[in-house]
Amino acid sequence: MADLNSPQLKALVEDTYAEGFRSIYGEVLITARDQKWLDHATAAATGHASSTILCDCEAGVAHKLGPEETPDGRPGAVVQFHVPRFRKDRREHLEKVMLARISQNVLTCPTARCFNRLDTEDFFKLGRKIAFFGDRHQFRDERYGTRGWVIPILGGEFYLTRRFGFRNGVMGGNLWFFGPSEDVSLEAAEKAAEAADRTPDVITTFPGGVAASGSKAGSSYDFTIASTYAEFCPTLRDKLGERSKVPDGVASIMEIIINGRDLDALKSATRKAIHAAADTPGLMRITAGNYGGRLGKSFIHLHELLDAN
Repeated sequence: MADLNSPQLKALVEDTYAEGFRSIYGEVLITARDQKWLDHATAAATGHASSTILCDCEAGVAHKLGPEETPDGRPGAVVQFHVPRFRKDRREHLEKVMLARISQNVLTCPTARCFNRLDTEDFFKLGRKIAFFGDRHQFRDERYGTRGWVIPILGGEFYLTRRFGFRNGVMGGNLWFFGPSEDVSLEAAEKAAEAADRTPDVITTFPGGVAASGSKAGSSYDFTIASTYAEFCPTLRDKLGERSKVPDGVASIMEIIINGRDLDALKSATRKAIHAAADTPGLMRITAGNYGGRLGKSFIHLHELLDAN
């Protein structure tokens, strides 16, 4: 594992920053009778939620809990759902996201239950809304130390808490890994994503935590809001000439994107990700994407992380 204070690491890591932006997010705890059905529930609830560009939200598993840590004594996973704060309908949209994903992907999963994780002043009454599925057979009850709704289903009963809170978070923390081959850049990104995923209160939303198709805002087509970041596509280096920002010898660039509870959580995950990836054989550079502050004001300065103890 790399020494975070070594001159070699500072030479590997570019002196730049990742540009995050504010979100609002909900956080729920999903439990199931065993790991198999818990994994099915979380996979379904976080499906098609990689990027806010065309997904309704960005979602992922923040961390897993053992039976001794959950209200009902079963395996659990904490899931976050993020939407950008710059959306004018952010509150209404987040409620729709959570309503759809809990009702269609958690309620339907055998043995699953769903608990709120954020005790906030503002909240969504999702329990009551989802309970209408019970067709007047639903009822309120106190179970597992919580107040919630019970919905009769073919498999038995589905339980979820009454209220689900939401709060401000941060989206868009990121790291880029430059390699002489796909194998090298992907290995570094995998190590980084795994380290980020082990950090509490953050999620990585892309497949396996890694994005191979980093995007930029805008496009030459007026019907899309984002497009491939051509200046960083290795196969376009010769075509773009001086406009290309891909260094000689770089054949592949992989990215990880991190969302989370707050900027401190993203900084912690980013630091651990750098540490995990830095000793990848052949890795040429670790850097981050930003838009000069035009997208968001949550900056994660990479060299400041290296100097932190």
